[in-house]
Amino acid sequence: MFAYGEKVLLIDAKKRRYLFTLKKDGEFHTHSGFLAHGDLLQIEEGSILRSTKGAEYIVLRPTLEDFVIQMPRGAQVIYPKDLAPICMMADIFPQAKVFESGLGSGALSLTLLRYGAEVTGYEIREDFANRAQTNVREYLGADALSHYHVSVRDVYAGISETGFDRMVLDLPEPWQVVPHAQGALRKGAILVSYSPSITQAVKTRESMRDGWLDHRTLEVLHRTWHIDGASVRPDHRMVAHTGFLTSARFVGV
Repeated sequence: MFAYGEKVLLIDAKKRRYLFTLKKDGEFHTHSGFLAHGDLLQIEEGSILRSTKGAEYIVLRPTLEDFVIQMPRGAQVIYPKDLAPICMMADIFPQAKVFESGLGSGALSLTLLRYGAEVTGYEIREDFANRAQTNVREYLGADALSHYHVSVRDVYAGISETGFDRMVLDLPEPWQVVPHAQGALRKGAILVSYSPSITQAVKTRESMRDGWLDHRTLEVLHRTWHIDGASVRPDHRMVAHTGFLTSARFVGV
């Protein structure tokens, strides 16, 4: 059953999606009428509600993907098509001690925390650090912040903590962090870096020489398909390049 303070996803007849938080005395308005937030209380997920003008909406709880796409942002987010491969390449597991830098709006942080990781994050901009923590609290709840340790710091100047199992970076110059990573990661740890440009990926790879192995760089292309009876074909549009994912395993220097 839904309750005040929960996030709700409405899907209308044209498959448009609306995400908001249930508030006492709140109302959801469109040109098709409105719904009082109170109308959504104590109903089951998957129920159908009608607006004051008779428009129908399916009521659901938003997935992490829904939230990442629509959440408030102060910086460009890493999209779901890259978030899942990053977590697979980094082999994120429950209670993994993960270092993250370049928090942005917190999309990657949300995903790492949802996997059960203990995340230490450096972000140079205080407004981005605040936005990331707000988005984590909004979707995962205040308790998640006890596993999310954010500092407003310049990672290029160094990393104070040690013993990390994993490191994930979304930075303009990740190769500057590699020397610090060698002191912060345990042997056998994995580093994954997200970079929009191939030249960034190349410089990152070049910085990981002695003490690093299993280097790889890839990009993820996301193409959906149109399936309607006998009409089956790739969709005309696809999400192609967003960034390059570079990973390597640290074995000590």
